[in-house]
Amino acid sequence: MFCLSTSVAMFWLPLLVLWLGLPLGPWLHGAGSCGAIAKEVPGNLKQFYEQLRAAASCHNVLATGFWDEQTGSNTFTYCGDHLAGYSLMYIQGRQGALADMDVDCDGVAGGSADDGRCSARESPDLQNVTAFQDTLAGYGVAGVTDLDPYVHPYVVFGNQGAKANWPTFDPTAYGVRPLSVMAVVCRGGEDLVYGVWGDTNGDDGGYAMVGEASLALATACYGNEMSGADGYSADDVLYLAFIGPEAVPGAAGADWGAPDFHAFEQSIDALGDSLVARI
Repeated sequence: MFCLSTSVAMFWLPLLVLWLGLPLGPWLHGAGSCGAIAKEVPGNLKQFYEQLRAAASCHNVLATGFWDEQTGSNTFTYCGDHLAGYSLMYIQGRQGALADMDVDCDGVAGGSADDGRCSARESPDLQNVTAFQDTLAGYGVAGVTDLDPYVHPYVVFGNQGAKANWPTFDPTAYGVRPLSVMAVVCRGGEDLVYGVWGDTNGDDGGYAMVGEASLALATACYGNEMSGADGYSADDVLYLAFIGPEAVPGAAGADWGAPDFHAFEQSIDALGDSLVARI
């Protein structure tokens, strides 16, 4: 497989694909597959990320007892150390650990960006619905019934469950709102992707897990090698959720009907920058 830089691919591939009369969405989605198609982390967020990595653990623990597949321990927390100062929360482990990135494939399938990496074969536990389907449907965007894991870079944040001794956490109790913009720092603190809070973890598995994002977001961070069966295992991914109504793009503040990741990401970029500026 040959590789093009993201900037070169994004200029020439759309022209070539359109000239050939092929659908544009899947090609744009994979244009940066040789590496991240994320943006550079700004200085204030880079410093914040490094401070968290240097911290031993969270002090203001909002909820704990969550698992991460890489470490095999239930020491991961939802952390509120900067809830008052910066109006944000995040997932943090111990001894500098943050979270990993498993791939979530829930939501609609079969759109123009669907390349099969989120098929039932790749992700046997996928569901055709996300947690905030009703909220998104309420926006009244033509043709949009739910989030598309190939298009929308959503984060799985919060844990639900009714099993005995099953840890749960509801971010809305602290002011995080459904479909609000989140910031994800990946690739060892080098890249930034904006997403939305789009789903929650349930109790259908054996452990209450954290560290999961849609295929679109995982691809932006780590390339087309990501799939429903293949995620990223190192605990160096920072998931930032922002408090307050200003973090919610709403019906008109994001291109919910975008044909591909790039178009959607561009629509929330300015809002994401304004939220990161809190730090």
